[in-house]
Amino acid sequence: MIEVKTVSKSFGEVKAVREITFTAPDHQITALLGANGAGKTTTLRMIYALITPQTGEILIDGINPKKDPEKARKLLGVLPDTRGLYKRLTARENIEYFGKLHGMSDAAIRKRTDSLVEDLRMQEFIDRKTDGFSQGQRVKVAIARALVHDPQNIILDEPTNGLDVMSTRGVRRFLAQEKQRGKCILFSSHVMQEVAAVSDEILIVNDGTIAAKGTEESLMDLTQTQNLEDAFVHIVTGGEGHE
Repeated sequence: MIEVKTVSKSFGEVKAVREITFTAPDHQITALLGANGAGKTTTLRMIYALITPQTGEILIDGINPKKDPEKARKLLGVLPDTRGLYKRLTARENIEYFGKLHGMSDAAIRKRTDSLVEDLRMQEFIDRKTDGFSQGQRVKVAIARALVHDPQNIILDEPTNGLDVMSTRGVRRFLAQEKQRGKCILFSSHVMQEVAAVSDEILIVNDGTIAAKGTEESLMDLTQTQNLEDAFVHIVTGGEGHE
């Protein structure tokens, strides 16, 4: 479970995140939905301790990453907004390297890699060097690399950005499997269709705050709209942008 309590972050005069509070529980997919620049990525970076919040507290299964970043990171699997892979290594070698960084044994790495290859359907390219991979292939390897240590909490920043239909469906299927395993999954997106397809709870982020939260249905009921896109526009514009 991920808990975010009145967290804020500014960059100079720009207030990127303003006292955000929410909980992403286990057995659930929670989405941060917002336009580019709304504060989604900054919020995620504070959760996985890449940057430090100026106010508030973050807990990962009860662990504060500010006070114990190493212990918190072991509880997290993170797909950041940059997908950089080691191009001279094969997909398998990329995953194995991160397993070793997490202190896993060779046997445990092999077993977990085989499982991820099956779940993400990477059989055709797992032993190829990643230089020249398609966007979908790179994202799958990046997800596998992030989750090789089988963390309880999964954070994904725009996981399907730039993917084709089949790759997107593959990532969705994998996230649904992980939710069934009891994982806490938190992801950010600005794609309405993506959020509607996989999320149990949607947090609409606007100007560094949580403007509204709920299921797709509850947000449509709240705004008296017929789809998530119209509900989103209604919420972030105060009703002025809804036609």
